Amino acid sequence: MFEVKSVNHRYCEVVLRMPRDWTGYEDVLRRKVQQHVKRGRIDVTINREHDESSSGPVLNRSTVMTYLKAADQLKNEYGLSGELTLRDILSIPGIMESKDEAAGAVSAALEDYSEMLETGLEQSLQSLLEMRAREGSFLAADIEQRLNHLETMHAEMVELAPVVVIEYRDKLRHRLNELNDGTFAFDEHKFGMEIAIFADRCNIDEELTRLYSHFEQCRALLKGKGPVGRKLDFLIQEMNRETNTIGSKCNHLTLVGLVLDMKAELEKIREQAANIE
Repeated sequence: MFEVKSVNHRYCEVVLRMPRDWTGYEDVLRRKVQQHVKRGRIDVTINREHDESSSGPVLNRSTVMTYLKAADQLKNEYGLSGELTLRDILSIPGIMESKDEAAGAVSAALEDYSEMLETGLEQSLQSLLEMRAREGSFLAADIEQRLNHLETMHAEMVELAPVVVIEYRDKLRHRLNELNDGTFAFDEHKFGMEIAIFADRCNIDEELTRLYSHFEQCRALLKGKGPVGRKLDFLIQEMNRETNTIGSKCNHLTLVGLVLDMKAELEKIREQAANIE
């Protein structure tokens, strides 16, 4: 019986659990999982089916004899004293095993399970991939909707960007007029230079352009085929960086509010992207 489960993970981590006598196939099965899954923690559990008549522990006599011989060698070679008790022997790993494990250990050298294991794992992986594909389509639709919201906020930022300088100019002129008591002359040239310096310092045109470009790249990734999770992670980091820069440059209450809303939306997209391969 095969059971395959997956959870979020930045990389591809495969955890295999199977009867001890099948551990020789672990590398082959691990590579098969990695051929199909590029991201996430994949837990694969393989159990050997058995009926009630084959259940129940049995004594592994060969292991008992191995430990008894080793105890005699220690006594003879090193002059050690003491006896192995029944409790000591029963506490040794591998002394007691199920009947099907005992039978498998005997026949492991005579029978090749590789084809059976690979076929069963392949079928389980296909079911997992179908489920992940359905989930991925819902996640892509959700991210697309959030991108639309980001673009709406981006458009508001584009409209507000030139207004920031105009409002600063008007406020500064009004403030200077209030402070001017006639003891100093108003210098229009210096006033213009101050406005120019402020306009250059708070200019966010480049950040807005790059941000819109990242939106388009994100949409292209969602429509493409193949693993896109890591690329989405990188794009979200870049969008966060541009948004932070806008927040540090802008000197406008409405723009600051839009930056905060955009960062919150990007965090939701980042959480969703963590579920995408």
